Amino acid sequence: PWHDSAVMPKIVEKLPLGFAMARRSTDANDYQFVPRPLAAMSKSFRDGFEIAPHHHARDQLVYAVTGVMRVRTEAEAWIVPPDRAVYLPAHTVHSISIRGQVEMRTLYVSRDASDDLPATPTVLEVSPLLRELVLALIEEPVVYDEEGRGGAVAFLILAEIARARRLSLVIPMPRDPRLLRVCNALLADPASRLTLESWVDTAGASSRTLARLFESELGISFAAWRQRVRFHNALEAIVAGEPIARVAERNGYRSSSAFSAAFRKAMGQPPSSLRVEEGT
Repeated sequence: PWHDSAVMPKIVEKLPLGFAMARRSTDANDYQFVPRPLAAMSKSFRDGFEIAPHHHARDQLVYAVTGVMRVRTEAEAWIVPPDRAVYLPAHTVHSISIRGQVEMRTLYVSRDASDDLPATPTVLEVSPLLRELVLALIEEPVVYDEEGRGGAVAFLILAEIARARRLSLVIPMPRDPRLLRVCNALLADPASRLTLESWVDTAGASSRTLARLFESELGISFAAWRQRVRFHNALEAIVAGEPIARVAERNGYRSSSAFSAAFRKAMGQPPSSLRVEEGT
């Protein structure tokens, strides 16, 4: 499904009458050509909803105030809890899977809005300030006053995006069909303890070939790639409030302490820090 036949935004020759003050549209196409560097959309999604592969004319910051999203491009995949966002440059084909009740707040950003915008798909840490700024822009008219509060909020959002910590824990995806079969199976079952040799029949390739493909196509070893999948899978469960011991077991760790230590080393924070308090 990753091809150029994904739905393209229509060119809007003029804004609908009253669009500046009317209730916000939930159609992404309506935000691609507004005469402002930032356009903010608010939309709710039910658990299990799938957004098919598509792309936009503008850059996109995908952020969920509540719930968890699985975002995937042709080359990479991420689990995105409420303290993170995915920045996707214009025309990046991507799909989104909804986990839990998601309140999505999306920014559509003109490529020339700032010199410091990410040039490739990137996961950003969402600071408390950036979170509140995104929510504040939603309160402004779509065509906000650039000399007033809306313009100030937009300016600060761009500054926060520029300084936001880039997070490297991405799941790279291969193009080789043999390795892709193995990776898709591990995405479906992160707790699998099967060795690389055990995937030979599934892949239709030797373990030596698979090991070479992991390094050449993904730049990491089989064990390192599987650990990333486990941590991404764990993010979703942790945010949902599952006990750490259960999360550790489901993701292939024999103890919660071993899981927590490995998680902290890779993520730079303990699993408990990802808990979302009620009312936030």
